[in-house]
Amino acid sequence: MARFLYVSIDGLVGDVAWRTKAEGHDVRYFIENEAEREIANGFVEKVDDWEAHVEWADTIVFDDIFGMGTHAERLREEGHHVVGGTAYTDRLEDDRNFGQRELQEMGIETLPHREFRDFDEAVQFIRDNPDPYVIKPSGQVQNVKRLVFVGEEDDGADTIRILQSYKKSWGDKIERFELQKRADGVEIAIGAFFNGSEFLTPVCVNFEHKRLFPGNVGPATGEMGTSMTWTGPNRLFRRTLKRLEPRLAEEGYVGYMDLNCIVNGEGIYPLEFTPRFGYPTIFLMEESMQTPIGDFFHRIARGESPELSVHEGFQIAVRVCLPPFPFTDEQTFSEFAENAAIGFESHRPTEWTERDQLANAPEGVHIEDVKCEGGQWRVAGSSGVVLVVTGMGLTMREAQEQAYERVDNVVLPNKYYRDDIGERWVDGDGDRLHAWGYFGEE
Repeated sequence: MARFLYVSIDGLVGDVAWRTKAEGHDVRYFIENEAEREIANGFVEKVDDWEAHVEWADTIVFDDIFGMGTHAERLREEGHHVVGGTAYTDRLEDDRNFGQRELQEMGIETLPHREFRDFDEAVQFIRDNPDPYVIKPSGQVQNVKRLVFVGEEDDGADTIRILQSYKKSWGDKIERFELQKRADGVEIAIGAFFNGSEFLTPVCVNFEHKRLFPGNVGPATGEMGTSMTWTGPNRLFRRTLKRLEPRLAEEGYVGYMDLNCIVNGEGIYPLEFTPRFGYPTIFLMEESMQTPIGDFFHRIARGESPELSVHEGFQIAVRVCLPPFPFTDEQTFSEFAENAAIGFESHRPTEWTERDQLANAPEGVHIEDVKCEGGQWRVAGSSGVVLVVTGMGLTMREAQEQAYERVDNVVLPNKYYRDDIGERWVDGDGDRLHAWGYFGEE
């Protein structure tokens, strides 16, 4: 048994902490954001000051960027065993322009892009260089995922209209942003765990579903669900993440690294880094990992290369939400989500204790903004992101069927979710990726 300290800004990693505890480890969990501090109450021991527990912990796990990489880097230098980033890897995500420059230095082709701090300057740039563009805010405001805009019009007129709107409504919050030329193809992410010196295999190929509604329409949410599969070190991995290995080894980075890309028959075009756990991807990964996740983290934090045994086939994660997600509205949250009871049609324990909750929990169900009071699961936090429900199968269709059967089992008034997670693979993305050779060896 080992002692784990999980450190979070917004309470994202509670399910992983809970499952680490279920493996028999001693776990303590800190959440910085006061509005989210009830998350995971009743599931794991919570603490109010994570630094006071550093000496107690055998392994410390950070779940985000925005300064956490600096903490992780300092603790490693002091001799602690840490899963987390560095100031450099934090910057890869926080500063999109910097991330693109790093990719170019490593010989990875990127799409034309430019950073701006002035909306009028960006508007004039599009008028001088008409094309469809993507708007990507940088810095902490990038957590407001609905601000990402993907232009459709060839002359960039729709992007100009959005920039003019952002200037009025977000001008005091968006300090800098990137315009990136839009490319057509399949959006795909390649990720792997890094142990301080090298990437471990298998690697994770995953597909994000960012829009709120089926058919990939509506506001961007960050993520409404994920489909994925584990593979060997394929062509996509070797032409992207593998080239970062020497730089990450210099940093001593430990954790998960993901690179979102657009690919087509002509090439691979990286879009953005995620040098941390992705959500809900990490819940889907822990569901499909046969290697216990706590043991795995404990060993990679020490520079070891443990075998990563995983489910063969495909996996689906579906986010189950309540209003006001993906927006912020205290009154709506209070009316529709706050303290709402969570139930399951085929699973009705009379009382769940902290000790036996995981044994009693329905298969494939992972908590996000959830607490347990008196044996009853309830909605916590402030956002309305409640559960992640997963499914697995030898085919993507089998994984879908299992996931949505489990979603139907969730009793939660006013719940909503996308019912098409994984459909893009079935409808042709899988065939295109295989035809272009990205799953093959170099």
